[in-house]
Amino acid sequence: MAGRIRDEDVVLVREKARIDEVVRDYVTLKSAGGGSLKGLCPFHDERSPSFSISPAKGAWYCFGCGEGGDVIGFLRKIDHLSFTEAVEKLAGRYGVTLRYTEGSAAPGRQAGNRSRLVEANKTAAAFFVERLASPEAETGRRFLTERGFDSEAAKTFGVGYAPKGWDVLLGHLRSKGFTDDQLVEVGLVARGGQRGIYDRFRGRLVWPIRDTSGDVVGFGARKLYDDDEGPKYLNTPETPLYKKSQVLYGIDLARKEIAKRKQAVIVEGYTDVMAAHLSGVETAVATCGTSFGADHISVLRRLLMDDGVFTGEVVFTFDGDAAGQKAAQRAFSEDQRFTAQTFVAVEPSGMDPCDLRIAQGPDAVRELVERKVPLFEFAIRTELKGHDLDRAEGRVAGLRAAAPVVARIRDEALRPEYIRLLSGWLAIPDDEVRRAVQAAGKAQPPASRRTYEQPTAPDAPAGPPRLPRPDPRDKVASVEREALKVALQAPQLAGTWVDALETEGFRSPAYIAVHRAIVAAGGAAAGLEDRAWLDAVLAACPDDAVRAVVHELAVEPSPIDEMDTRYAQSVVARLLEIDASRRITDLKARLQRIEPASEPDTYQALFADVLALEQYRRGLREQVAGGGS
Repeated sequence: MAGRIRDEDVVLVREKARIDEVVRDYVTLKSAGGGSLKGLCPFHDERSPSFSISPAKGAWYCFGCGEGGDVIGFLRKIDHLSFTEAVEKLAGRYGVTLRYTEGSAAPGRQAGNRSRLVEANKTAAAFFVERLASPEAETGRRFLTERGFDSEAAKTFGVGYAPKGWDVLLGHLRSKGFTDDQLVEVGLVARGGQRGIYDRFRGRLVWPIRDTSGDVVGFGARKLYDDDEGPKYLNTPETPLYKKSQVLYGIDLARKEIAKRKQAVIVEGYTDVMAAHLSGVETAVATCGTSFGADHISVLRRLLMDDGVFTGEVVFTFDGDAAGQKAAQRAFSEDQRFTAQTFVAVEPSGMDPCDLRIAQGPDAVRELVERKVPLFEFAIRTELKGHDLDRAEGRVAGLRAAAPVVARIRDEALRPEYIRLLSGWLAIPDDEVRRAVQAAGKAQPPASRRTYEQPTAPDAPAGPPRLPRPDPRDKVASVEREALKVALQAPQLAGTWVDALETEGFRSPAYIAVHRAIVAAGGAAAGLEDRAWLDAVLAACPDDAVRAVVHELAVEPSPIDEMDTRYAQSVVARLLEIDASRRITDLKARLQRIEPASEPDTYQALFADVLALEQYRRGLREQVAGGGS
């Protein structure tokens, strides 16, 4: 087994891996001023962005949950990787050749387990694509052609073919150095029965399912032959890579367009995603063998930047049959966690996007999305179906069916509007509808308050211990905080002012610990900047708790748009002034306890110190008043 990755190679990976590029695979980022970026935290549920990164320093920190670190730490936590696996993934992306303490890496070496599983899926995906061109795959190619997908479309989406044989893929992957245990763990093969170990996908069209970064995490396979006794669609089972409640097919292709257009279109199948993208709806994604749920919402919210003032949209397209309507109702129950506008687009004749594209062309698919109706309206109208609204009895029955739906609308500004709309649809007075909705609301159990957070794998890095922070209303502590931000983010701007700070000038234990690390790293006199400076301070921290505070201060934006020399020097001067005032007060207290006649030398020395400090303080006040000039 290969040894530890050489330290210099880890440093090189950190230098080459752009943290903003890596984070953007998972989170939509906006400028936060001063070179910083912000977005919704991928590690806890939130409505306002508190996740910040500093590309120049290669650091990130969430002011909501307290998580922070560098690009390796981010990838470890979000993809549940070991340190080695995260470094190997970044090295592969940025073209860094890793060396190990036992010698140079050689082909076929045993890499981090997750990396090997990802590589197995990648190799299998290429194998399936190659086999789609084989004579045996004629039925699969015909299936695609009949649905309007040519070879170029198949190539774009990576569609492939799994041979009928029981162990064709198994033999291929064994020849590439993968072990049976790895292939079972990643879900490409299965054990059981008289055959022992065998290919999971056989005689089927296969779609690779990728995560937001483009790694193949699983597959979806559609049966082609009548003698296949398996389900119509067969997906990869739950594996360390593939969690069906957290993946969306097509997210790798749609991610950038979702962020750009502020729109996500949810369709029901692989061919629907293909049809939508080829029709110009490039924000389409689909769930994989499960209903749309809370974890899918978390993925989309990070891309849509849903921060409470968001004006984007999520559009669900469902089949017009009963199953599709049930899917819409399930989406209604989850929708309330979006502040985005959420819509439903159902083709009147019940065709899905794939069938619609075949029958009426790409324009019809785009028009389907454009004809969307609000999800709340769709849910209410669905309840009204089946009731004869031309008769009094039918209208009353419709009110009884629809009132609970309106009552579940938690937006108190929106609920009265739907009461008014329902009143108009039923031709029943507003007051009567309002009373019915209120009664339905009282009869319902209170809404769940559980939070939805990313599940943490057993081997995922735990969150850092937290040092207590001072009360944010403490004005002196706020100055301490700003001075440390200057020292960490731009020591070159304040120069000797930063090095004039002494640890005794801080009162907060968290800030004292950070300042000690800054001093140990050499201070501004060290001449380091950006990532090199931050790395030096982090290396001087005694533990992860202090490192967490350093990451926090390194990425927090300053109160002004961009930190400059005047601001940096005035902030540090203000802290020095506060410290000087504190020392003057202490000296004056000592003077009051001394009798000048009995201890004249001590009294004169203390008095001289007070005068010198007061002169020093006056100079600092002038510095602060002048903005550091």
